[in-house]
Amino acid sequence: MSEQKAKKAARPQTAKEAREARMKAALRANLQRRKGQARARKAQEKDGQDG
Repeated sequence: MSEQKAKKAARPQTAKEAREARMKAALRANLQRRKGQARARKAQEKDGQDG
């Protein structure tokens, strides 16, 4: 799998491919941030119920 990534990184990207890669990275970062926020809210609710 890392060989495939290396091949993709080695060839020049078109403007469209570069934009798609940026969008994928932004969506992935957004998803991770939202998951973290949801975990934090869930943990906060759990802490509030214990006491």
